[in-house]
Amino acid sequence: MIEKAIEDHKITRDEYDKIIHIATEDGHIDRHEQALLSELQQMIEDKMVKFVMK
Repeated sequence: MIEKAIEDHKITRDEYDKIIHIATEDGHIDRHEQALLSELQQMIEDKMVKFVMK
């Protein structure tokens, strides 16, 4: 899901919330998840990935 958002350069609020939920539901964010989350967050901040309406 994160990779799709990065490739598409867009994400909905629901997708973002679902990504956060999935990443944190087991109580542990592994190194790979953290790297992808960090990349996605940076791309959102840099406006390379934009929030869109569904």
